[in-house]
Amino acid sequence: MGEPIQIDALGPAGPYRSRNRRPLTSLSGAQIGEISQVPSLYVHRTIAAMRAAPVVPGARRLDALDTAAELFLTAPLGGLGPDEYVRLVSTASGVPRAVVRQSVGWIADVLRAQRTTVELAMPRGAVGDWRDGRTREGAAVWARRGDLFAVHAAGNTPAVHGLWPEALALGYKVVVRPSAREPYTAFRLVEALRQAGFPPATLTLLPTDHDVADVIIAEADFAIVYGGQDVVDKYSAIPTVLTQGPGRSKILVTADVDWRDSIDIIAGSVSHLGGTACTCASAVLVEGDPEPLARALAERLGRIPSLPADHPDAILTVQPTASVVEVDQYLHKVAGDARPLLGGDTIVDELPSGGAVLRPAVHMVDSPRAAQLGVELPFPCVWVGPWRPADGVAPLRDSLVLTAMTTRTELIDALLDEPSIINLYLGDNPTTWLRPGIPHDGYLGEVLMRTKGMIRTAVESPAA
Repeated sequence: MGEPIQIDALGPAGPYRSRNRRPLTSLSGAQIGEISQVPSLYVHRTIAAMRAAPVVPGARRLDALDTAAELFLTAPLGGLGPDEYVRLVSTASGVPRAVVRQSVGWIADVLRAQRTTVELAMPRGAVGDWRDGRTREGAAVWARRGDLFAVHAAGNTPAVHGLWPEALALGYKVVVRPSAREPYTAFRLVEALRQAGFPPATLTLLPTDHDVADVIIAEADFAIVYGGQDVVDKYSAIPTVLTQGPGRSKILVTADVDWRDSIDIIAGSVSHLGGTACTCASAVLVEGDPEPLARALAERLGRIPSLPADHPDAILTVQPTASVVEVDQYLHKVAGDARPLLGGDTIVDELPSGGAVLRPAVHMVDSPRAAQLGVELPFPCVWVGPWRPADGVAPLRDSLVLTAMTTRTELIDALLDEPSIINLYLGDNPTTWLRPGIPHDGYLGEVLMRTKGMIRTAVESPAA
């Protein structure tokens, strides 16, 4: 791919290339560059400098986010133009180029939407600035709980970087620890935001190993961490850490709705972004006989072609064949007595160009309490099972998104009241639907901000 790619740390004083570096590889395993691994001492010094830096005024922050959206979309950053960046992400991660471009557009939309988003999270009775005239009579002021926000990023899709810019909009200083698998989006976004006007001491990129990443999280006031169930288990007890783990998103279809009109929406919920997003449906529960829906879903997902990641029509993720074989073996292990309708023999589809596609899988389970309904894998893998009104809300708990295809108002009320169902979509809306301004796992402002009571007396300025 031309010159080797060097991902340096972006510290308060500018780029920093550490002596300790690890290789960056393409999907084939060939080395295409290196990424610095900064030591804990550098982390401590960086965070101290960031805490000492002044907060960027609110209007300047929002203007910079608008500017950064255009730079991120169109500008050469870090020596890479937008097309070269897309090719690099796809080559290194196996994420199809079309998915990368879709994610890039999403991130840009999020940056532009922050003027509205920060207001949506703020309580109606609060003001965003103490200078607001309402504080003369007494008001609540929306204020930060801390100063520094850390991001422990994932590499499954560039779209994960659409969440943390809200912290910048709120006035936090942000330190990003990029994924070693796909650090390019984090690097490009930080470069865009810096060029747009955020001072280096308010936004840094610190690539590290896992031990030093824990130092960043410990030093920050708040952090967001991505990963599997093991990551959730490690950090969930820490109140200042927001974990982004398996979504276990689901679809419920009740008997009063004809699923045949919605089968493409159900299939899209499973396969969107190659099935890698936490909002992708991993379970479908059906009132009545679930087999006709399961077979129709398997037919739709089976149509998706196996294509190289650089093909414009590619949807499915490509990984090294050995990695896909591992996922296939794990799927067979957890499937147990579930009945396969698609992908039962294998989900491994090797490509002549190298690597293998993770093919979709559809399995049927016999009970809404089957353990497989809680299994989420990084490709279009879905478990379909029965549901009865007597089963209630219990089988639908612990869902990042639940799409409920039902007209039953009492059921809708019960689903909305269930705390572990984070987002509830009704009718023909895929689990993957999202737009800027709609909370993903709540607004970051709900965690990072608080209200402070304030009243002030107007004081005449002294005579000149």
